[in-house]
Amino acid sequence: MIASHYNYWIAVVLLMIGLYVVMSHSNTIKKLIGLNVFQVAVFMLYISLGKIEGGTAPIVDAAFTVYSHPLPHVLILTAIVVGVATTALGLALVVRIHEAYGTTDEDEALIADRREAERT
Repeated sequence: MIASHYNYWIAVVLLMIGLYVVMSHSNTIKKLIGLNVFQVAVFMLYISLGKIEGGTAPIVDAAFTVYSHPLPHVLILTAIVVGVATTALGLALVVRIHEAYGTTDEDEALIADRREAERT
């Protein structure tokens, strides 16, 4: 029973790993990596939900043929493009934070920001 749904277990494990990395690290690059792992887990879950055992692509019009639903795969293609853009924006922000504060650690940047606010 459990072995037949291994794809769901893999998605859940990847979700938990990504969530743990985001919550436990203060380094912004590691947080972005955790978000990407979380995102890949969601992609895998949606794609595995759209696959039907023995199903084919809905291209040929034949009677008594089992088709896999193409909508989850199309949605994931869009989500991959959005995910790459979000990652690029996040990395650009990390570069800007490193230029401004000299670190990619969130806690150190917040401390430096508080010190700057106290001076003014």
